[in-house]
Amino acid sequence: MAVEDRLKTALDESRLLILGVQVLFGFQFEAAFQDLFADVPAGSRHVHCAGLMLLLAAMGLLIAPSLFHQIIHRGNSTPGAVRMATAFAGASLLPLTLGLGVAIFVTFEQLFNRGVGIAAGVSLAAIALLLLYGLGFALREKREQPMQDQPTGVSLKSKIEQMLTEARVIIPGAQALLGFQLIAVLTKAFSELPPFFRYIHCAALSAVALSVILLMTPAALHRIGFRGEDSPTFFRIGSRFVVAGSVPLAVGIAADVAVVFFKALGSENGAIVAGLVSLFGLLGLWLGYPFWLRAATSSQASKA
Repeated sequence: MAVEDRLKTALDESRLLILGVQVLFGFQFEAAFQDLFADVPAGSRHVHCAGLMLLLAAMGLLIAPSLFHQIIHRGNSTPGAVRMATAFAGASLLPLTLGLGVAIFVTFEQLFNRGVGIAAGVSLAAIALLLLYGLGFALREKREQPMQDQPTGVSLKSKIEQMLTEARVIIPGAQALLGFQLIAVLTKAFSELPPFFRYIHCAALSAVALSVILLMTPAALHRIGFRGEDSPTFFRIGSRFVVAGSVPLAVGIAADVAVVFFKALGSENGAIVAGLVSLFGLLGLWLGYPFWLRAATSSQASKA
């Protein structure tokens, strides 16, 4: 299979995985605003927050390959980009399955008791790990010749298709979060938040809405401005919109992580720390590291 086809397949697989993450992440977010969340034991609220961070890590890992591809590889299909997408997708499965186990635990504990919750959460997490990791490693084939890490001659059409696919990888999480943010405002639990955290939520909502707009712009621009024709100008502009859309998305996610932590734990300092950790973690993974790696690679190439 050609390198560009491998990369396209890897991106499509990331889209499939992130659909599951967005549903679970939305549950972790929205659950904190439900009336019965006040009845959840204090220890289980801490577990709930841990699950939120696990799913945040999974989402961050699944979105990262799209940004790495545009920033480091400048939209070119390289074996390095394929390996990177494969590694990030594989790494995302661990926090995803653990986050699933946490969500099941909290739900079944509320329905039955703690023992049933633990049994259900551990069992489903173990089944998920067995299928997602175990089956893959058991059937893994050894490659006799590793791919050489050199860019291939990729057509402009393929570059644009991959760029639009990358926008589709990122946008589901933003759209799902935006929907939950809008619903949360209409709950009684939200009205009980201190004004400071209500303002943070409004800022988060605005940031995620801006991210959705930025990520939708390439598709509209391609159809309206370029009438669906392939153009190097469109590829450059569209790639920048995809990268730019990650910034308000990180801000919006981090801000609402702080709101959920405050709602769950009642600690203002803990909520702010959780939000800042999320913000710097996402921005570092999505933008800081790839831009640094691109600069380092360019510096090494100029010295060679």
